[in-house]
Amino acid sequence: MVTAIILINTQRSQINKVAETLAEMAGISEVYSVSGNYDLVAIVRVASNDDLATLVTDRLLPIEAIVKTETMLAFKAFSRHDLEAMFTVGM
Repeated sequence: MVTAIILINTQRSQINKVAETLAEMAGISEVYSVSGNYDLVAIVRVASNDDLATLVTDRLLPIEAIVKTETMLAFKAFSRHDLEAMFTVGM
């Protein structure tokens, strides 16, 4: 499983529309509107790097309201939520 965080800038009037479009895409598990230098943050969970490349280059590129993206790959999760889920499997 590949997890990535995509930081997204959009045309200001299209933030909500882009967020809704992204939230419906397979492979994108969460979309957040945020303050700061970016308008949206998308959390991506896909099976492989090839799937991530397809999502970023084939599925995000046609969304004209997206002005800029920055994609970060996650190496390791340190979330309490993830650790608790791991230890409660089968209980």
